[in-house]
Amino acid sequence: MMSKYFGYILLVATIFSCKENTVIDQSKVFKLNRYDNISSLDPINARTQANTWACNLIYNSLVSINDDLEIVPDIARSWDISPDGKSYTFHLRKDVYFHKHPLFGKDSTRTVNASDFEFSFNRLKDPNAGGAGGWIMNNIEHYKATNDSTFNITLKSAFPPFLGLISMKYASVLPKELFQKGNQAFIDHPIGTGPFQYKLWEDNVKLVLRKNPNYFEFDEKGTRLPYLEAVNFTFLPEKNSEFLELIKGNIDMMADLDPSYKDEVLTPLGELNPDYSTILNLQKIPYLSTVYLSFYLDRADAVPLSLRQAMNYGIDKEKIIKYLMKGQAFAADGGFIPKGLPGYSPESGYPYNPSKARALIKEEQKKQGKLTPIELTTVQEYVDVCEYIAAEMAKLGLPIQVNVVPGPTMRDGKSTGKFNLFRANWGADYPDAENFLSLFYSHNFAPEGPNYSHYTHTGFDKLYESAFKIQNTTERAAYYQQMDALMMKQAPIIPLFYDQTTLFLNKNIRNFSMSPIKLLNLTRVYKETQPQS
Repeated sequence: MMSKYFGYILLVATIFSCKENTVIDQSKVFKLNRYDNISSLDPINARTQANTWACNLIYNSLVSINDDLEIVPDIARSWDISPDGKSYTFHLRKDVYFHKHPLFGKDSTRTVNASDFEFSFNRLKDPNAGGAGGWIMNNIEHYKATNDSTFNITLKSAFPPFLGLISMKYASVLPKELFQKGNQAFIDHPIGTGPFQYKLWEDNVKLVLRKNPNYFEFDEKGTRLPYLEAVNFTFLPEKNSEFLELIKGNIDMMADLDPSYKDEVLTPLGELNPDYSTILNLQKIPYLSTVYLSFYLDRADAVPLSLRQAMNYGIDKEKIIKYLMKGQAFAADGGFIPKGLPGYSPESGYPYNPSKARALIKEEQKKQGKLTPIELTTVQEYVDVCEYIAAEMAKLGLPIQVNVVPGPTMRDGKSTGKFNLFRANWGADYPDAENFLSLFYSHNFAPEGPNYSHYTHTGFDKLYESAFKIQNTTERAAYYQQMDALMMKQAPIIPLFYDQTTLFLNKNIRNFSMSPIKLLNLTRVYKETQPQS
């Protein structure tokens, strides 16, 4: 079984099309693996990380997000926002070309214009297209190409994170020519405007992308990007096999590590084992995701506030990171907003204080008598962390019973309020703290919305709604800090840690970076022919 995949990993030596017989320089091929496969190359289905990684190489949107989480121009060179925050006018570049395709006629390509965005937005919101990203259109009143280089979007209500929302791959531009007779032409040969173009895809085996020779970006010296000639995805289904291929040099990068290799590859402090330091580099990048425990407040036997606060004070998160996770995360010293986002503040959280936790537990014991064990529900993957928490709280006098359930049971139970306390995580769809704070807005109660705790507070709701009227990022962040701190006083959750992406790269890879929203960008990556010692 494995030899089938290994043969394809080394396949990219020579790739042919009907018009080109080009031998690819292996020093300019970037090889990587997705153990979870890619299910679609259609950007309206860029819902999974695997799909998003591929789509980010093939397509462009109006705007994009850089590694500092700033909104930067993409196909739109600039934009204007109306004073009421509802109208956005985008001014498009005139030098962006679609990848070549016979349907474009004798020139095989053409420039992107504003009507292409009109078509792409129509398709995104069309329920018959079957996309997963139509929800980003919910607050859009209308949109129009006013001329070839101007595209206007009007919102139903002001929403300052809107630019981050349409930076998502769902909003990528596509050419209408490929959809004149349905979707088949696009399915057979998807094209966009990105730094790499589709070449070959065998489902669950390999995906090959070639350099786009007409890509519109140049480096500081005037060299057209990208530097790489090709990107080769393979789909080894097991994470441990992926690591073995990495150390053999058959793939160039791996994101995150299979737990079975954690003790071998990382030191107790989470650094790269010296045995691998001659062949690999290790990068640690914040990932906008918060792992937490959530209480369900809307039930008769809900955990009282004093015990919710006691658990926040009584969990030593640094020990969890150090001993259970080998340093592969950041302790959640603040509230729900993770490090790296405007609005994060360490002042929102609870410092580790076992004495205060013990006092709160004793106070509750006086009210109740013997405390009923709190059931903490989790999936098998995280049982070690939950059992550690239970053991630590038992030392302080609070009994916790860990309940392990299958993933589907977990998803259903947290949406429908079946669990009193459960482990959860939330990752950013777009880089704005509103994405995290929406979990505590009273109009977002689960199962219709993401408010799994059923937390409600009038003051929080007013701040949340007021923040939509503020375009200035710094001013809006001050509102976010207030909301986070206000919510944490009621302790509907226990933030455990802010996630981290751990990257393992072959020594000859240069200029590799990844944003905190975990987008794969290979536009400026190159491979050094002679690895440095």
